[in-house]
Amino acid sequence: MIGAGPYGLAVAAHLRSAAVSTRVFGRPLSFWREHMPKGMRLRSPWIATHIADPDKRYSLDVFARETALRRQDQLPLERFVQYGDWFQRQAVPDLDPRKVLRVENAAPGFRLMLEDETVIHARRVVMAMGLAHQELRPPQFAGVDRALVSHTCQHAALDKWRGQRVAVVGRGQSACESAALLREAGSQVDLICRDEVRWVGSAPGEADRARDWRWRLRELLQAPSAVGPFPWNWLNELPGLERRLPDGMRSWISARSLRAASAWWVMPGLDGVGVLSGRAIKGAAARGGKVAVELDDGVREYDHVLLGTGYRIEIAKLGVLAPELLGMVDCRSGSPTLGQGLESSVPRLHFVGASAVDSHGPLMRFIAGAGYAGRSVTGHALAHRRSAKHHTAHTVGAAQRPSQPDLGMGPAE
Repeated sequence: MIGAGPYGLAVAAHLRSAAVSTRVFGRPLSFWREHMPKGMRLRSPWIATHIADPDKRYSLDVFARETALRRQDQLPLERFVQYGDWFQRQAVPDLDPRKVLRVENAAPGFRLMLEDETVIHARRVVMAMGLAHQELRPPQFAGVDRALVSHTCQHAALDKWRGQRVAVVGRGQSACESAALLREAGSQVDLICRDEVRWVGSAPGEADRARDWRWRLRELLQAPSAVGPFPWNWLNELPGLERRLPDGMRSWISARSLRAASAWWVMPGLDGVGVLSGRAIKGAAARGGKVAVELDDGVREYDHVLLGTGYRIEIAKLGVLAPELLGMVDCRSGSPTLGQGLESSVPRLHFVGASAVDSHGPLMRFIAGAGYAGRSVTGHALAHRRSAKHHTAHTVGAAQRPSQPDLGMGPAE
């Protein structure tokens, strides 16, 4: 298992519960800890924030009872990281923090090179690296010094630009929440986006009586994981079914379910933020230690530009798979084509989490999908093990049967 985020930990918990020998490499929730700004809150509701284990012994509810955590939607990032650390100590206490530098094909298995030059061999590898190295940088900012233009995933805190003028590009959850956190930290902030910000949900009690029934109806139609609009949200709960849809239909559903939007509770934090919606960015250039951003209505200068422009999956950018092995993985637009058990075209090489969205639907971008990933990978591994045992027993049995003499009369019965 390469990666110790929610997916890596959940899949490992399922494999170990099924007595499948498993080693997990990575630092627990390192992406959440090191690449998401402090002060952020999770968009997923409480019910969709459990890191899955097969017996539900390490759910968020259990953690909350043991630590006196009050149940709340929009769980603070810091509390979720604490929960992830607790889950890891319970389910994967022997986590190996060493970094895997390279995975090579060594059929019928794989050879892994670790950061301390240790080499290990594995019959099966599960890639659970999440969104590492998958950030999307618009071409308008190509060539601009990265000290002046950075992505939201590059920062664990945003208070370094206190008193400075910052532009945030994007209109999704990450962009809007980053703009709010920057403003709270004392920055002068503009939020630049091509279209109006789309807000998801609304607070109960805010609407008048005429609209209240609509809020209640929306709550009734909402699927547990809250991924996508009705009715696709209910289909998204079933990745095993969704993977059987035609590629074009699955891509359409994913695009609609994952389109840029921000949760309603971020809205008050944008008070004082200049929202420049409906603006196209034509280009950007460094100018005297600042960034000159050319919009369709003129040029504006900023001390820094923060890109909340999302991610685009390209497994080549994970930087771990050896070129020969990478070339063996069938992909579509950079994402691996995955079958049953989230297995790639390379036998016993699996991809879980964000890398599985293209093949299994948008639930794979969220914590709620980790349970399906754990069950799917484990079921596939057990089926393969049963098949191998059956084949071995059949081969041994055939070898132990006494040979029949060749009497020139055709095959013996």
